[in-house]
Amino acid sequence: MKVVITEKPSVARDIATVLKITDKKKGYIEGRGCAITWAFGHLVTLLEPGEYNPDLKRWSLDSLPFIPDEFKLKLIENPGVAEQFETIKRLCQEAEEIVCATDAGREGELIFRYILALSGCEAKPIRRLWLSSLTPDAIKEAFKELKDGHDYDPLYAAAKCRSESDWIVGLNATRCFTVRHGRLAAGDDRVLWSIGRVQTPVLAMIVQRDDEIAKFRAQPFWELTTKYRDVVFKYTGKRFKQPEKAQVLLDKITGQPFTVTGVSGKQKKEQPPQLFDLTTLQREINKSHGLSAADTLAATQNLYEAKLVTYPRTDSRYLSADMKPRIPKIFEQLKAIRAEQIQPLNLAKLPFTKRIVDDKKVTDHHAVIPTGMIPRSLGANEQMVYDAITTQFIAAFYPICIKKITTIDGASEEVKFQAKGTQIIEPGWSVLFPKKKKKKADDGEDSEQTLPTFEKDESGPHEPSMREGKTKPPKAFSENTLLGAMEAAGKLVDDDILREALKERGIGTPATRAAIIETLIRRNYIRREKKQIRATDMGRCLIALIHDPLLKSPEMTGEWEEKLKQIERSEAEASGFMNGIHSYTRGLIETSTSAKLDTDRLGDCPLCGKEIIKGKTAYGCSGWKDGCTFVLESEYKGLQLTPNQIQVLLQMRVLPYPVHIEGQLRLLLLSTQGDLMDIDLPSADRQKKMEPNTRPAQKR
Repeated sequence: MKVVITEKPSVARDIATVLKITDKKKGYIEGRGCAITWAFGHLVTLLEPGEYNPDLKRWSLDSLPFIPDEFKLKLIENPGVAEQFETIKRLCQEAEEIVCATDAGREGELIFRYILALSGCEAKPIRRLWLSSLTPDAIKEAFKELKDGHDYDPLYAAAKCRSESDWIVGLNATRCFTVRHGRLAAGDDRVLWSIGRVQTPVLAMIVQRDDEIAKFRAQPFWELTTKYRDVVFKYTGKRFKQPEKAQVLLDKITGQPFTVTGVSGKQKKEQPPQLFDLTTLQREINKSHGLSAADTLAATQNLYEAKLVTYPRTDSRYLSADMKPRIPKIFEQLKAIRAEQIQPLNLAKLPFTKRIVDDKKVTDHHAVIPTGMIPRSLGANEQMVYDAITTQFIAAFYPICIKKITTIDGASEEVKFQAKGTQIIEPGWSVLFPKKKKKKADDGEDSEQTLPTFEKDESGPHEPSMREGKTKPPKAFSENTLLGAMEAAGKLVDDDILREALKERGIGTPATRAAIIETLIRRNYIRREKKQIRATDMGRCLIALIHDPLLKSPEMTGEWEEKLKQIERSEAEASGFMNGIHSYTRGLIETSTSAKLDTDRLGDCPLCGKEIIKGKTAYGCSGWKDGCTFVLESEYKGLQLTPNQIQVLLQMRVLPYPVHIEGQLRLLLLSTQGDLMDIDLPSADRQKKMEPNTRPAQKR
C-alpha cells in the first residue's frame, strides 16, 4: 500500500479527488491501493529540557547552557493531535511506500520527517511530491514526476539545523535573561524575557528606529524659490541654515527679470512591475490597503487552497522556463473577468523577458500568480489580494511606460533655478494602476507639474520667495517598511557575503515574517499605533538588557541563513553548523552571566556621550559647559536610588530587577532622551496567557 501524507486535510481532499480515491475513513481517505492522510501543520516538536532531566524544570543559571547530546521528539500538546498521529503511524507501518506531500519547502520537509522519525518509519521507501499549485492539472503533473525522497535529505538537514539551533539559542538565552533579570520578588515568580534568533534582531531594529526619532532635533532651514509663468522654480544651491543668507539673494533678484538659460528633455523608460513574492505582496497590500502581513498571508493561503493562486510562501519573483506554455492558457481563462485588460496582449507572442522568466532565480517555488480558475464568491480580504495578484500578473506582460522628463534651467542676476516636469508619452503598464496623488507644484518638493513650452533666452518678470522649513525625523516603521527592512537587512551589515544572503532571504523567511511581527506584539514588545509599528517600554527594556551585539543584530541571522542555504545545496555539513551554534551559545551564556559594571566610572551621558559626574543631590553631564542639560536626580517618585543603582542605570540603561515604586513593582529604564521612567510589569496571569507553557516552574 502507498501512503500519502499532506500538511492539512484540505490538501488531502484535493489530492484524493484528483486520484479518484473516495473511501473516507477517520483520519484518512483510501482506495485503489493508496491511503491519503494528513497532519495539522506541525504535529511533532522537540522535547523541553525538563523532559530530558526533571531537575531542569527549575530554571537556574547553573544548568546553562543546556545542549542535548541528541534531540528527542514528542507530540505537540493539542487536542486531536495524538489520535491523528496514531492513524498516520499505523498507516506508515503498513505502507510499502510513503509519499511526502507536505508543503514543498524547508518547513514542510521538517513536518514530514519529524512524523516519520517519531513513528519509527524512517527506513521505509519515501517519494517526494512537489506542488506549486493545487489545481487538478498541477496535482496530476506532480504525481507523474515523483522524486526519490532522499534527494531532499539536504533540505531536511537544513530544516533540522534551523529547528535545533533556534531551540538552543532561544531557550538558553530566554532562561538566562529571565533568571538573571526577571525576578519580581523573593519568590520564584518572574518576568519572562523571551529571546529568539529572529525576533530579537527585529525588535532591536524597531527600538533603534524609535531611538533615532526620539533623539532627533528638528533644525530650521530656508529655501529660495521663484514662480515664472505659473511654474515653480527651485534654487539649485543648497538649503540655507541662516535666513540672512537667503534674504541677501532674495533681495538681489527681487524686481529683476528671470531668464530661461536652458531647455532639455530626455525619455525615461519604466519597466513593468515584477511578479509578486510573498513579502512584496504583503508590503503592497499593507501600503495600499493597510492590511497586516498576517492577514495578507491568511487571505493568500485561502486563495491557494481555493485553487485560485499558486503557492504563497515563496521568495521568488520569477517563473521557470517550463511554465511558458501554461501562461497563455491562464490568460485565456482570465478573460472571463479581465477581458479589457488582457485584450492589448498578443497571447501568441508574450514577452518572456528575464524579469519574468529566470530559472536561476526560482527557488523552492516560483512567483505568486493566478492559476486561471475564476473566483465565485470571495471575502473582502481575499478579493483585495486576488485583485492585486491578478493585476500584477497582467501588468508584468504589458509594454514599458515611457515618460518625457523636461528640465528648464533659469537665472536671475546669476542666481540659478531649475524646474522639472513629467509627461507620459506611452502609458504602457501604468494604465492598469490608479494614478498616484501628484505633489503640488508649490510644495517645495520635486513635483510632476505639467510644464508649458519654454524657449531658451526668453525673459520676463517673476515672483521670488523664501520658505522656511524644518528637517524631518526618520519615519517610524510601518508594517510595509518593517517587512522591507527584514527582507533587505543587508543594509544593516557590513559583510558582502552576509548582505547577499540577507538580500535573498533576509531576517526570517517569507513564510515566517508575519508571524514574527505578531509574536512580538503578543509578547508586548511592540505595538501597532495606527499604521506605525513602535516598541513598547518592555521591548526597549529587553534590548537595553542585552549587551551581546550579535544577539540583537541581523548579522547573526544573515550568517546562519547563508550556512543553512549551503547545507540545502550540499555545500556544507550540518555538523559544522551545529558545532558553531554550540560554541556561540556557550559564549553567550558566559558573557551574559559574567557581565560586570565598570566600577571606576559612573557612566556616559545618554544625550551627548560624555562622562557623568556626581553633584550634591544629583548626577549630571560633564559637558554642561557645552550646553548639555542632562541631570539624573537621586530620588525618583519617593524611591531613593543608591549609588550602585545610579551606576547600573547609567551603564546598562535599565535596572535589571524590579523595585517598589508607589506600592507597585516596576522596572526602571533610562531612556535615550535622558528621562528616567518606570515600566508596568505584566501580571503572572496575564503573561501566562501571552506565553502558554513557557513560564519557569516553581521550586519543588
